Amino acid sequence: MNASILIVDDEKNTREGLAAVLEDQYETFLAANADEALNLMRVETFDVVLTDLRMAGKSGLKVIDEALKLANKPICIMMTAYGNVETAVEAMRRGAFDFLTKPVNLEKLELVIQRALRSRSIEEENIVLHQRLDHKYKFEGIVGNSKELADVIDKVKLVAPSKATVLLEGETGTGKELIAQAVHQNSNRSRAAFVAVHCAALPASLLESELFGHEKGAFTGATERRIGRFEAADGGTLFLDEIGEIDASVQVKLLRFLETKSFERLGSTKTLTVDVRLVCATNRDLNERVREGAFREDLLYRLNVVTLKLPALRERTDDLLPLLNHYIDYFSRENGLQPVTLTESAIKQLCAYRWPGNIRELRNFCENIVVMRHGQELTEYDLDPKFHQQAQEGQGLGSAYTVGADKALSVEENEKRLLRNALVKSGGNRTLAAQMMGVSRRTLHRKLAQWPELDVR
Repeated sequence: MNASILIVDDEKNTREGLAAVLEDQYETFLAANADEALNLMRVETFDVVLTDLRMAGKSGLKVIDEALKLANKPICIMMTAYGNVETAVEAMRRGAFDFLTKPVNLEKLELVIQRALRSRSIEEENIVLHQRLDHKYKFEGIVGNSKELADVIDKVKLVAPSKATVLLEGETGTGKELIAQAVHQNSNRSRAAFVAVHCAALPASLLESELFGHEKGAFTGATERRIGRFEAADGGTLFLDEIGEIDASVQVKLLRFLETKSFERLGSTKTLTVDVRLVCATNRDLNERVREGAFREDLLYRLNVVTLKLPALRERTDDLLPLLNHYIDYFSRENGLQPVTLTESAIKQLCAYRWPGNIRELRNFCENIVVMRHGQELTEYDLDPKFHQQAQEGQGLGSAYTVGADKALSVEENEKRLLRNALVKSGGNRTLAAQMMGVSRRTLHRKLAQWPELDVR
């Protein structure tokens, strides 16, 4: 659908001439004065309002003022004679997009309208993006119902509106960046930048420049001035992941920033001041790092104004099934596939697993089973042997042997069925079949000697 333009001018030849030029590309409406324009804007929605400044009755400024009060604000462009440029500039201060001097250059007019519509499109996309970020990084995007997770969210709600520095502690893969995003999105900085730096991924020689920026010639290879992450995050939030890995020289500059909110770029003596909220994360014990002499104690005191400890996945078992369902659905939609169904026995095995890689490991697992599926159902025999090994360690030898047993069958019939399925799934690999069943290889050999007809080799 073509964009709609309201042309407001008390000179008939001007408004009709402009309409003749624009009507091939746009849906045009005409108004001979401000009152007509205001009446039209009450019943129609316009993308652009192109109005003359000086008209009989109310001026074009009134048209712009009223247009910008509408729920669906149009883009306003002022037309004016050379002597009224100052008034046109005032219109821009009040919200007009641009102004053109009369007589209007038609090529320039079309370019201004195109630029205005592109600007409107970008603004709408930004609104949608912010809405998506709000949904993803406020609490709707955090999956789980456990008490452990609820405690973290309650603390985020308390700390987010403040200016306090936040330290997130937790194992790798526990979702520290997601919580950092939630702190940002629930603060009054949510419309400013969220800038993330993974400190362990950068050598010390580059990290200082990455954070604080540098001047041209500050070091070999510094061919131009570079703005650091602190400046990029001005007005917003800077997230420093793996803060325990930063070099001593960077620790000194970071401590100074926390004390004064100021710093210098490398190679410069000019002090810069920025308004940045700092959220840091670590999977290391920073107190232990202090005892080792690898981390400044005074910096630690500055960082842990508010400390949030993120629970490992094994500590929030109530969230395991919701997370599995969430990521299976997510990756199924991403790949245009029907969701995989987990059997009860597979769920038992997954719940017995300790997930050392936490949510990151679970997410990767879900993507794998969605993409590498062999059907719509995933059973315990489709799982990697590591899941069976931990189930065996946690539940005792042979406990997995009864997982998925059919109560309608005898013990012997169940054993035969489970053994046969394990051998089929493992392609006849007896070691793998034993791991799948959670029994020793010796036990499996003994069962095959008892029931040789089950051997698939």
